[in-house]
Amino acid sequence: MPAKNDSAPASRPSVVVVIPFYNGADFIERAVKSVFNQTVPADEVVVVNDGSRTEAREALGALAARYPFRIVDKENGGQGSARNAGVAASSSAFICFLDQDDFYLPNHIEILVDAIPAGDARFGFVYADLYEADVDGNVVRTALVKQHAASHPKTNIFDLLRHDMLVLPSAALVSRVAFEAVGGFDPQFVGFEDDDLFLRVFRKGYSNCFVDRAVTVWCIHTESTSFSIRMVRSRFRYFKKLAGMFPDQPRRGRFFLRDYLMPRFGKHFVDDAIEAIKLDNEYREEMFAHLDEYARLVLTNPYVGWRAKAKLRLTRFLLSHSSPGMVRAIGAATKLPVIRGFRRLYRTEA
Repeated sequence: MPAKNDSAPASRPSVVVVIPFYNGADFIERAVKSVFNQTVPADEVVVVNDGSRTEAREALGALAARYPFRIVDKENGGQGSARNAGVAASSSAFICFLDQDDFYLPNHIEILVDAIPAGDARFGFVYADLYEADVDGNVVRTALVKQHAASHPKTNIFDLLRHDMLVLPSAALVSRVAFEAVGGFDPQFVGFEDDDLFLRVFRKGYSNCFVDRAVTVWCIHTESTSFSIRMVRSRFRYFKKLAGMFPDQPRRGRFFLRDYLMPRFGKHFVDDAIEAIKLDNEYREEMFAHLDEYARLVLTNPYVGWRAKAKLRLTRFLLSHSSPGMVRAIGAATKLPVIRGFRRLYRTEA
């Protein structure tokens, strides 16, 4: 496949679409077809095989015989590393990503390219809304981002730390200059790699803008990365990275752990420990290790209030003395008053 579409107007910015592929033979044709059905075509399409099984790689090769995309093969390393490999194998000025089980609406590229601000030498990325759908592509809602994130575009670091950014790679277009300036995705993350990337682009002083239209269909199902143990681990790594990046600044009245990271992440670490007790699976010890490390950071922070610290100590004590049989016998954990109390601890002010 040629690196550039020779028929494309010279004035139109060049765009590459990068699709990470991992044992996704059931979905990849739908994704690829949506790319080649765009009202404005991509100049390059790269599918990165991230260490798939032999039969999945063969299916991908058969699909490439029907659609003119390039395949890049690499060892398994997760979506972030696969996207980095796809960008490295391309040369277009702007980058669009697409997850293998999602698909573009027909004017995805057209809408995002048209939204690139003219004359913005510090342009970083433009992002849009998505349809949420089930695994078969049946739409559940048509304004996912707008319903879950009120701040558009991104204008301050405090919102980016306190809330999930909801800038999804499958609904964004990124400047290659900005992407390369921050070193691309951090491959340690398999989940939260998108928040991490766009936060670093923001911190480097690149601009962003939001398009209040859906451009992608995001298909959610139980086999998605968001439901995996790798996502749980990645969330904890991201929390630790943020805690290291943003030490408290008492002279400026900025207490990052207390005011932004605890409200965002603390409830997840408690919920993970509860689920580990309930299921009594091989991840129980690991989830309690996450909770213990989180507790250590909170309990040693001089700016977290004593009430929050006391609640955390009590939570950790009660969870460590809860048996799997007790939790399973009660049934739905959220209906148990003491479990509701655990979760409420992290919805109160520190």
